[in-house]
Amino acid sequence: MFKPEAHPYKTWIELASSRLGAQALECSDDFFAEMENLLKPAAPVFIDDKYTDRGKWMDGWESRRKRVEGYDWCIIKLGAQGIIHGMNVCTRHFAGNAPQKVSIEGCNVQEAPNKDTKWTEILTTSDVQPDSDNFFDIESGEAWTHLRLNIFPDGGVARLRVYGEPVIDWSWFLKGEPVDLAYVKNGGRPIECTDMFFSNMENLIMPNRGKDMGDGWETKRRRGGRISDWIIVQLGAVGNIQKVVIDTAHFKGNFPDTFSLDACKLPKGEQPNESTQWTSVIERQKLTADAEHFYKDEVISGDELFSHVRLNIFPDGGVSRLRVIGYPEGK
Repeated sequence: MFKPEAHPYKTWIELASSRLGAQALECSDDFFAEMENLLKPAAPVFIDDKYTDRGKWMDGWESRRKRVEGYDWCIIKLGAQGIIHGMNVCTRHFAGNAPQKVSIEGCNVQEAPNKDTKWTEILTTSDVQPDSDNFFDIESGEAWTHLRLNIFPDGGVARLRVYGEPVIDWSWFLKGEPVDLAYVKNGGRPIECTDMFFSNMENLIMPNRGKDMGDGWETKRRRGGRISDWIIVQLGAVGNIQKVVIDTAHFKGNFPDTFSLDACKLPKGEQPNESTQWTSVIERQKLTADAEHFYKDEVISGDELFSHVRLNIFPDGGVSRLRVIGYPEGK
């Protein structure tokens, strides 16, 4: 059974995950434990009797004990530029070697930051507790591409979780180029689903094809009740829908029998509810095991504009990826 991580920002996308393409670029010191560990998707672990030639093995980023003035820092490239709503500076398992305080700065640059980069403080210097989740609300409304985590004066951080909403980089697209409006890096975001017993609904819009059956959205076997499971995705931009891809990669004995796709257009900031009127985009179609399914001629919505889509699967099962390709409004 899949259990979503419990934290106050679970409706947002994790921007600093290596799965999304985030990278630890540079740090002042990672003598005891590598900076790359900060971005691992998995929860940190502790192995009691595991040591390296430098000391105790730790699942995080850990600098040596500082004997001079100053502090340690690590620069992180986010997996997608985005507006940040919250963070977790997780010090799990760092009980006697956590920092006393942290601060975080951000910048928005196309290349890697350098000595001339201007950083903006987005989390003022704040206390952190050892061996704990340390959650911080972030109120900046700007989009950031890179962060600098500062730890005072030294020590270890297991994970840096950064929760927010990706912001599409329109400068990357040619005029009139179609866009995957549901893609996570283009600002797509799952809002609600009937069930995610086996795996997280966020998987549906992640990069690349799924790596295994756990890297998709899968519901449990239903026994009666409603006729379908469904998931609602907020598109990264309002636009029309021209092509759709449904990928059932790795789902061989548990893919849905059929699917349909609906859409709606709501004012900015409003989410679908029970009274929302949905428009049919693709009527019910058969699916097959472990395959990409492409739909263009089946799309019946024309040039109508939408802000959300609802994928209905009959009666239940697993889908690896959903791609919704169209033209953003005004682009």
